[in-house]
Amino acid sequence: MSSFGKRVRERREARELTQQELAKILDTSYTVIGKYERDEMKPSIDVAADLAKALDTTVGYLVGESGETDILKDPTMLKRINDLFSLEEEDKKYALFSIDSAINYLKLKKMMK
Repeated sequence: MSSFGKRVRERREARELTQQELAKILDTSYTVIGKYERDEMKPSIDVAADLAKALDTTVGYLVGESGETDILKDPTMLKRINDLFSLEEEDKKYALFSIDSAINYLKLKKMMK
């Protein structure tokens, strides 16, 4: 698995930004960006969120929780997830069961092709 620093660098390069340009966006110095990329320093959660936004990805991707760079960036999906989390616990349980069932059905259907 890629480290936080490696993922920051990969996303920065994918966005065709220099360390200096990214530092300017984040109102910091390029030496700080270099330390993040070399895993010599870890940012606060607020800075990690700012990094993710500047690099057009998610904090989850940067910290290695997801291999997808843009997971949950789709506003429609994000709204659905927010709606799900606003449900009562019992209702949330039933909704998640339904979603899991649908996903499993679609995976099985795909395998059968």
